[in-house]
Amino acid sequence: MPDQLADLLGLDALGIAGDFVGALIAAALVATIMLTNAALAGPWAKRKITAAFTDRIAVNRVGPFGLFIIIADAVRLLSKELIIPEGADRPAYDIGPLLVVLSALGGFAVIPLGSLGPLNFQLADPEIGLVYVFAVASIASLGLVMCGYASDNKYSMLGGLRAVAQNLAYEIPLIVTAMSVVIFAGTLQLSEIVAAQQETLVTVAGVAIPTWFAFVNPFAFVLFLTANLAEVGRNPFDTPEAPTEIVAGYQTEYSSVYFVLIYLGEFLHIFLGGAIIAVVFLGGASGPVLPGLLWMIIKMWAVFLFTQWARSAIPRVRIDQLIEIGWKGLLVLSFANLILTAVIVGVLTV
Repeated sequence: MPDQLADLLGLDALGIAGDFVGALIAAALVATIMLTNAALAGPWAKRKITAAFTDRIAVNRVGPFGLFIIIADAVRLLSKELIIPEGADRPAYDIGPLLVVLSALGGFAVIPLGSLGPLNFQLADPEIGLVYVFAVASIASLGLVMCGYASDNKYSMLGGLRAVAQNLAYEIPLIVTAMSVVIFAGTLQLSEIVAAQQETLVTVAGVAIPTWFAFVNPFAFVLFLTANLAEVGRNPFDTPEAPTEIVAGYQTEYSSVYFVLIYLGEFLHIFLGGAIIAVVFLGGASGPVLPGLLWMIIKMWAVFLFTQWARSAIPRVRIDQLIEIGWKGLLVLSFANLILTAVIVGVLTV
């Protein structure tokens, strides 16, 4: 995408400087798309979806369909006083919310978001793209720990510790399950994983079913969806910020712009999880009629809808149950899936 933008804007004549400007513009475009989706999801869509699931009326007074609540909430939150606890570890207190947001935005650098017109929305396509996106996304755990520790609050500290325990318990099954897809695709490069899903798996009543890995290995898809719920902190795995137990966990002592950053980072990570699921299991940006970018956004919103359904329908588990499900359940099942996939692929390629 940076090279395409440099060509379209005539920046090639500037040499390295032109490439740098093209990369900055491309990064700004991708960030704007994802920030817009997160801003729409957080203050507005989350409330409307939850209200629909629980048979209530959500925001509908501020602007058409209540959409202007996004602006109202932004003004309300950003105008609040930023209160810093007296005993806070100030550098860590300030850096924590930034890491939560930047880790999610950094993950989108290698996600193939699809094309729109002449532009292919992918900033970089390294050969280890899948490893990169998991590594960058996991930096959010460090941000949550810093938020919990630096707040000088026991509830925040508990929330930070829970976040670490949860991410350790579910990140390993998440990655191991993704590795079963890598065995099928034979690559860690995200564009190649998408390309491997473009053939027709089977034709039913004249309808071609693509070789999306969600169809090829539905067990791995279910495992990944479940582990992703824990990674993004949605029910039944929202114990790090459990309001009925520890006030708001790691974010208890945050207000104003810092709270906005944490809240924004939470929804960016949901969309990043949706993007990874779309690329690894749902054929990426592929789809009929509509441009690829729109299909990718639709698939990310479908995952977001699933997380909101889980939030409304599934009760929270206790922290001990959460850890047990991760280490004794998903971890075992993810390794079983990996071994079975390796055996099947090995037999088929002989």
